[in-house]
Amino acid sequence: VQLQASGGGLVQAGGSLRLSCAASGRVFGSYFMAWFRQAPGMEREFVAAIRWNGYITYYADSVKGRFAVARDNARKNAVYLQMNSLKPEDTAVYYCAARNVPGAPTGAAEWDSWGQGTQVTVSS
Repeated sequence: VQLQASGGGLVQAGGSLRLSCAASGRVFGSYFMAWFRQAPGMEREFVAAIRWNGYITYYADSVKGRFAVARDNARKNAVYLQMNSLKPEDTAVYYCAARNVPGAPTGAAEWDSWGQGTQVTVSS
């Protein structure tokens, strides 16, 4: 599966952004989709994940209550990450990822397919 992320940008602290990830190729119901982020000099870290054909979601503690991951019903084979109450520490390149086995591990190496990153910058 090929992934295409979009929607990054510059926003002030407390603001909101929505990222989108469109998948092409054969997307199976068992797929999990995830968002990771990577700040300069840091490892890629797990942000959120969703099962493709269900309502199971997972979130990193650092974004619980502020971010939401969901299917994008307006677009075929797409998920979005709604980011609210953004903080300067949310600044990073955000990546979407996919895997076709059960579970949503937080280690980036466990994910099979990756989209290109999209920059999110939160100013204080």
